[in-house]
Amino acid sequence: MRLRRALPILAVLPALLAATACSNESKESPAEKPKAQTKATQSADEKEAAEAKRLGAFDGKALEKIAITGKTAGFDAKKIAKAEVEAGRGMQADQKACQPLASLIGGFTHLPAVSTAHRSLQPGEATNATVGSMWLSSHSEDAATRVMKELRTAVTECPKGFKTLGLTYGKVESLPAPKLGDEAVGYRITGDIGKQKVPMTYTVVRSGGVVAAFYGVNMLDPKQAAIPEAVVKAQLERIADATG
Repeated sequence: MRLRRALPILAVLPALLAATACSNESKESPAEKPKAQTKATQSADEKEAAEAKRLGAFDGKALEKIAITGKTAGFDAKKIAKAEVEAGRGMQADQKACQPLASLIGGFTHLPAVSTAHRSLQPGEATNATVGSMWLSSHSEDAATRVMKELRTAVTECPKGFKTLGLTYGKVESLPAPKLGDEAVGYRITGDIGKQKVPMTYTVVRSGGVVAAFYGVNMLDPKQAAIPEAVVKAQLERIADATG
């Protein structure tokens, strides 16, 4: 089915429809470059681990371990390439109040996280047209609570949508949130992609200091676009096991 082949491109990170990855070439020699990269990576990992310990949060390695991977509740969760993830960072809304929504479209929380882990979500059954992605953002518990509070406010204050990276998101609707985790927010954003209206459904749940965001799209039936609660529950159980 051609639709199912096209949807994952839309579902992994909507920001990729507009963002293009740019990189600066290093002037280091081929022999020097791998050593420099390794040293820089080690330094960044050490800094992240220290910050995570200070805040009582998960560092990147720990977060990757608890992110669902493989077949889960009828979906296949796969790690997303770092270049694709980073393409969505820094999405800026044309209205300050809508920034939490724009940041989540890009795959990040509007408040910087200590670490993040991203997964694409593909249905296991050919008859299921819902595809999407999920990501975990690790914060201090106070910061995670603030993320949810400001996201909830953004849903309320931005019903007519906003623009980011030249794309128009013309409608924001609040949806019933699942009674999961410490708190949850559900909403739908309708994006204007060319001449097509694309309803994108989000379920965002906080568990302690971890904000888990689930994004889904179903071009056949937008009302069925939300990632099933069974997938959300499976992820929350892994977070609970790691924190308990």
